[in-house]
Amino acid sequence: MTLRKTFAAGAALALLASPLAAQDNPQVGGADMFADRTIVENAVNSPIHTTLVAAVQQAGLVDTLNSAGPFTVFAPTDTAFGRISEDSLNALLMDENKEQLAQILTCHVVATEAMSGAIAGMIADDGGMHPVPTVGGCTLQAQMNGSEITLTDENGRTATVTIADVDQSNGVIHVIDRVLLPAGQAG
Repeated sequence: MTLRKTFAAGAALALLASPLAAQDNPQVGGADMFADRTIVENAVNSPIHTTLVAAVQQAGLVDTLNSAGPFTVFAPTDTAFGRISEDSLNALLMDENKEQLAQILTCHVVATEAMSGAIAGMIADDGGMHPVPTVGGCTLQAQMNGSEITLTDENGRTATVTIADVDQSNGVIHVIDRVLLPAGQAG
């Protein structure tokens, strides 16, 4: 399935979601995010997460991220995925690489809801760096860079949270500017 067809299928799901107001949730890519919708329902509405939505669908993680959770998802933007070569990204989205794709994506997921204030508090309590174990078996290192939260993967790649605390019915999304990888994977 092409990226465009996958996104179109995801967008169709978004149209079925309830039209309740976004309340105080931040917008993502100019789109309203709704606290009464799931992570997947909101992600398909975000015009800056089309690659992430396609990857989640390809990896078979839609049902997981639509479940009760709670989850914290560090959601790379299309620009973040653009930092990966087109050949590498296309290879990753192939059926035979589904397991590797799922591991990369679940290294962006934590099995609890953690708002940015709580993360900043854990960083402070741990002396400036807090380990964040993910569903995918990776451990990210959270730090503060001024007022911004950064996450460093096991390869030394660092992502910055660019939009924090996008509340979801089953957790929270923090938008990040880089794709994080499991140990030993280059990108």
